[in-house]
Amino acid sequence: AQLNHQLVWLKRQLFGRKSEKVLVDNPAQSSLFDEGETHALPADKKPVKAHTRSSQKQRRDSDVNDEGLRFDETVPQLIIDVPAPELQGADADQYDVVDIKETRRLAQQPGSYVVLVYRRQVVRHKTTQTLKDTPAPINVLEGCYCDVSLLAGLMVDKAVYHLPLHRQHQRMLDSGITLSRATLINWIQQGIELLRPIAKAQWQHILQSKILMMDEVPIKAGRTKGAGRKPGQMKQTYFWPMYGDSDEVAFTWSHSRGMLHAKAQLQDFTGTLLTDGYAAYTKTVEQINQHEQKIVHAACWVHMRRGFEKALDSEPHTAQQALDIIATLYRHEKHIRDKQSDLADIHTYRQQHSEPLVTEFFRWVYQQRQRTDLLPKSPLAKALHYTAERESQLKVFLSNPALPLDTNHLERALRVIPMGRKNYLFCWSELGAEQLGILQSLMVTCRLQGVNPYHYLVDVLQRVALHPAKDVLDLTPRVWKERFADKNTIKTG
Repeated sequence: AQLNHQLVWLKRQLFGRKSEKVLVDNPAQSSLFDEGETHALPADKKPVKAHTRSSQKQRRDSDVNDEGLRFDETVPQLIIDVPAPELQGADADQYDVVDIKETRRLAQQPGSYVVLVYRRQVVRHKTTQTLKDTPAPINVLEGCYCDVSLLAGLMVDKAVYHLPLHRQHQRMLDSGITLSRATLINWIQQGIELLRPIAKAQWQHILQSKILMMDEVPIKAGRTKGAGRKPGQMKQTYFWPMYGDSDEVAFTWSHSRGMLHAKAQLQDFTGTLLTDGYAAYTKTVEQINQHEQKIVHAACWVHMRRGFEKALDSEPHTAQQALDIIATLYRHEKHIRDKQSDLADIHTYRQQHSEPLVTEFFRWVYQQRQRTDLLPKSPLAKALHYTAERESQLKVFLSNPALPLDTNHLERALRVIPMGRKNYLFCWSELGAEQLGILQSLMVTCRLQGVNPYHYLVDVLQRVALHPAKDVLDLTPRVWKERFADKNTIKTG
């Protein structure tokens, strides 16, 4: 049975859908609990026509749809005049232009490069006959022929669009630009070192959050000759991304998945830590809280739910009962989001609707664990054990109205790492992995803050050398958006 379950799970990973969203609610499905109070959501009294189909995806003004081409003012337009042939013949004087019609088509141009030639005048003093030349504009990388626009483009293509440097190098060759790939690597490394203080300031601000999400994701970096590895084989290291309550992300890096890194990162944190069920977080919080209660540890409901989803094949009826109650709990959360309630209203709503549901759920979990026919290694038994072991952590959201049920915000933010792995496979060195974490910390935060990553880098790379070190937090995407995004006084050549 275990082998069959593993086979089904592997098939789903290869061919099944990855989304965990509940697609259909079956009205004939019985409730999880046959007894007790029914906790129904307030009925929506707005009538819905039977023939109306709604889409969850809302269209934006900049979307291209079946009504025509839409674009904002930042998109350049090239006007191409199409003369009427009647105005060019022998009878041209017989026609008058009475109107102009426009047809728009969305076109694409290949990535282009331009060489900036700064022609600097050399002057001679008439009396002393001394020569003096006009200095060239200051460059971001001293003594380098890489303009800030190119440096920012290389970084964005690498981190945001997951375009490996060897492909960017090939694109340059195709465009007639000849330079070595090592030069590109050197440019990006120097540029990231300029951003290191900014990423550090953002990390320190994240640790001041009242609610912090944390996870870990593997990445291959550094060649090693360790035990069990072939010479030159890449060893697996880890990013430990942290998500703060101001929509900022920090990708910290570690050699391993051990708890020492988590403990070092969280030593100065005070608040609520929301994580998956990895035991290292529990041990870390216990050690930090030995002398003083600094961290409240909360667990993710989505990670708990996945255990019951895996048990659908072996125990479909029982596992579905758990999934139904969790779906009801998330409908309560959707109701809260739709109403955009304040924290006091959220706390009251959860106490009235979610808390009785959660109490009955864990009572049901306890009853299921008493079954004598349930094998300890079965998927359902594992899911029940996982849930019961983290009961107090899963209930934290009931007393903290600002706490979400899951770490989905963080998981969406760290997708850039698995997507990057599929494109450039690994980082050549541990330093490269650390620098990639610095760059991704700022690029992902740009996306979360609604900031254009390219515009941000072009501006910040020119400010960083002149900006006061004590105000380095101003250059993080969150603060930069408020202080400099609209001004954007520094321009590239």
